[in-house]
Amino acid sequence: MWFRGGLGGGGGGSNIGSIVKNQIVRHFSRARAVDVKRINPKVPFSEAASIAQSLYQVIKEHGPLTVSNTWNQAKEANISGLNSKTHMKIMLKWMRGRKMLKLFCNPNSKKFLHCSLPEEPRTEQSNSASELNLQTKRKPSKKKSSIKRKKQHK
Repeated sequence: MWFRGGLGGGGGGSNIGSIVKNQIVRHFSRARAVDVKRINPKVPFSEAASIAQSLYQVIKEHGPLTVSNTWNQAKEANISGLNSKTHMKIMLKWMRGRKMLKLFCNPNSKKFLHCSLPEEPRTEQSNSASELNLQTKRKPSKKKSSIKRKKQHK
């Protein structure tokens, strides 16, 4: 079989079968990632949106923050609706699912940091796209103009 001795003629070649087996085992043994889009914020949507906006402002003002630093800043900002640090963690996860925040790891300190995603101006993109369309318009082909000339000569 492929998974036992490998593929090929068996004469000291590469052990592809064991590599494939290891990859299959590794793939199916992974824990499935949490679907952050389905996180329940534990409060009504309107209240969750206001809490999220407040947390977003805190993170945007103070730069990338760890969870504990975010909690300290949220207490100082006196955000209404946050019940506990656990509730704030749920809200941060909910915000990540809605693409409001990004979570990254600093390899030097081995800490996870939340940061706000850069805001993209939408009006500039639409203007530049229309300018590109204007620049790429083709000139009328010579075939049509030569046909018109032939008709004029007759």
